[in-house]
Amino acid sequence: MNPLVNEPDAEQTPEKTRSNEKKPKLDKKFFDKELEKLQIELVKLQEWIKQKGLKVVVIFEGRDAAGKGGAIKCITGSLNPRICRVVALATPTEREKTQWYFQRYVAHLPAAGEMVLFDRSWYNRAGVERVMKFCTEAEYQEFLRSCPEFERMLVRSGIKLIKYWFSVSDEEQERRFQKRNQDPTKRWKLSPIDLKSRSKWVEYSRAKDDMFAYTDIKQVPWYVVEADDKKRARLNCISHLLSLVRYEDLTPKPVELAPRQIEGGYIRPPISEQTFVPEIY
Repeated sequence: MNPLVNEPDAEQTPEKTRSNEKKPKLDKKFFDKELEKLQIELVKLQEWIKQKGLKVVVIFEGRDAAGKGGAIKCITGSLNPRICRVVALATPTEREKTQWYFQRYVAHLPAAGEMVLFDRSWYNRAGVERVMKFCTEAEYQEFLRSCPEFERMLVRSGIKLIKYWFSVSDEEQERRFQKRNQDPTKRWKLSPIDLKSRSKWVEYSRAKDDMFAYTDIKQVPWYVVEADDKKRARLNCISHLLSLVRYEDLTPKPVELAPRQIEGGYIRPPISEQTFVPEIY
């Protein structure tokens, strides 16, 4: 079990642990040091999942610019992409729109020894699709009925399903939108849907409340991450994720490297015959 985190209290809910007290921002050196510790634990978790044949799915949902992508990058930064992979699906195709709603997500579920992180998921129907009228009321109501049963079915099949909701205030979201607009490397994140969501803050809030009312089930509860402070949100999320899976340290021991082969009579071709990248820097 991860020695860096405490056992979660089964009766403790995110709402009960929320604090209105604003904490000072974390020092970058402290953040980097704590993140390094947690990433070492994530590698241990990865090895446990691989060797024990576990199937883990982690869903990341929340408002636009809530920090889901940054948290995912921190988790995957030191992991093997063949074991831990990220799924971020684009808008469904015309063919996919005619399929059973959950069908295109099922195709990305893990096999034994894999962990899949969904950067947004089937909950698009309860959020953006409902607010933006991309689905009918009948389709939305069917989702609310089907989703809890679908997730219970996944759990019964042996999948460990974990759901995170990244919560961000309207003031902080606006600040991040403005920052993205000024940064040419992040401006692509401001999709037309993101821009429209600025005028539908209350509708998104109601949609989230309704979604929680139907899908915050005992077998697969929602875990809310306070995300106004990105550094704290990332550390808290990773620490909590590690606490949800009992694992042991199966990290391979350092190996003894064989001596490098002696070149013998091998002669390298002339360097002039190779094409090199210009050394601009």
